[in-house]
Amino acid sequence: MARPPRFVLPGVPQHVIQRGNNREPCFFSTEDYLFYLDALHEASLKFGCQVHTYVLMTNHVHLLLTPEHPYAISQVMQSIGLRYVRYINNSYRRSGTLWEGRYKASLIETERYLLTCYRYIELNPVRAKMVASPADYRWSSYQANAQGGSDKCLTPHREYLRLGEEPETCCHAYRELFRNHIDDALVHEIRHTLNKELVFGSEYFKDKIERVLKRRAREGQSARPRVEEEMGEYWVY
Repeated sequence: MARPPRFVLPGVPQHVIQRGNNREPCFFSTEDYLFYLDALHEASLKFGCQVHTYVLMTNHVHLLLTPEHPYAISQVMQSIGLRYVRYINNSYRRSGTLWEGRYKASLIETERYLLTCYRYIELNPVRAKMVASPADYRWSSYQANAQGGSDKCLTPHREYLRLGEEPETCCHAYRELFRNHIDDALVHEIRHTLNKELVFGSEYFKDKIERVLKRRAREGQSARPRVEEEMGEYWVY
């Protein structure tokens, strides 16, 4: 069965997940996490992809990325994957694959859903009961986004920057967002659209995607072929 094409809109963020093969661990030591973050930083600069938030879990990785051109995310993930697998195999005298197939990605509606995706990603260690607070988990972007820590990997998204005029007010407003629980139905929707590589956003946003790309952006409904609105340049691959 042919793999479905991904939705790719340069300038529109995507939620990306890559899992360890058979859900096995892909990080084994502090050095491994640091190597991955270095690879992420270098690849994002080289291939033109902004990193807004991330979490490195024991057996999978979540990233929130905005590509600057059609192939930016695929090039970043391929570069990291090759470098990191080679590093792990050399370090631990192993061979074979580390990742479970290709990464999965979901297009995110910026204005209404982006900061929810920020929170979803950084709350992963809390949902996994690894820590009580996202601030207690070292391998995520929370320390930078919520506490003003330095993180060379990150480029703040404009929606994040709208939280405050100064870095301190941005951080404070961002921390306040975590006081509100993400509804279970919304968590399910994020997971479902990511696993199915669909579009996470409002019905209006999905309608726009379907009209422009002339393909289905959700399950169980036909795409709307009318091209009544322009969304700029777009690509699928």
